[in-house]
Amino acid sequence: MGIHLQARTMDHIDKKLLELLQENGRCSLKALADAVYLSTPAVSTRISRMEEEGIITGYSCSVNPHKLGYNIKAYINLEMTPKQKGEFYPFIEACPNVLECDCVTGKYSMLIKVAFHTTMELDAFIGALQRFGNTDTQIVFSTPVEHRGILKYE
Repeated sequence: MGIHLQARTMDHIDKKLLELLQENGRCSLKALADAVYLSTPAVSTRISRMEEEGIITGYSCSVNPHKLGYNIKAYINLEMTPKQKGEFYPFIEACPNVLECDCVTGKYSMLIKVAFHTTMELDAFIGALQRFGNTDTQIVFSTPVEHRGILKYE
């Protein structure tokens, strides 16, 4: 049995730090400290605490998939039974073209976001997925709102 930590209340400074870090994960401690009117050590302590508590789970780099030749983005709904999760989860985690996979409610139990160079690659992937169940696929034409931080407009 794991230890469950109660989520602490975040103040406006913590939220501002998260917003700034989501905009630019490489923002310097000095720039962050200047933005929230605290000392650099105080900001460092707050960030370390949020990392330890699992609020901040990592830092990443955003890339333009089209510049890398990934011209096909799609969402695949997969209908499968819960007993297949033990086999499915390792399979889907090992697929490099899977950007995200969510277990969802409704007729389809998995929603999978993928990126591929061609529709032929997407078709082959869907064929491999169908061993787990029926699929329904939507190919993305455009993305008017890109992925953004969770506290962006709170």
